[in-house]
Amino acid sequence: MASVLGRLEERERAARKRVEELQVELEAAQSEWDEWLIARRRVGEVWDGGETAGQDGEPARTPEASEAAAPSAARPGSVVPLWREGLSAEVLAPEYQQVMSLLAERRTTGGLPLNCREITCLLGLEVVPAKIEGVRCKLKRLAARGWAHEPVPGRFVCGGRGGGS
Repeated sequence: MASVLGRLEERERAARKRVEELQVELEAAQSEWDEWLIARRRVGEVWDGGETAGQDGEPARTPEASEAAAPSAARPGSVVPLWREGLSAEVLAPEYQQVMSLLAERRTTGGLPLNCREITCLLGLEVVPAKIEGVRCKLKRLAARGWAHEPVPGRFVCGGRGGGS
């Protein structure tokens, strides 16, 4: 008869394996989503650069193209634009600004890169798996778009030049 601890370990290993599989699946889905966002942005750039005029004689513009061309006001749930020289963290949604502020503060004090659990705690969120994963998704998105870097898997630092607020 298997011991209780043995059964618990088996279930823990199975759960960990499932989490790892889901993380791989999530990363693949996020990568695909990022590609679609880039494609939409590129089409918007081409659309804005075209000679097609609207009814008033002005160049025709879609809302998506306008947002991609010049992000100005941050709003909750907005898309994280690709970082480029001269772009400040103020274009990010408030929750992303908070994360970038923490990373920028850590950079100025010369501290070590932060992990998702530490950032979750510093944001004043309850340190539970759901909140940690939400922070991880934000950090991965910021890293994918150049706002942050992941020098060591699971640890993040401020990216770009002056990427903080």
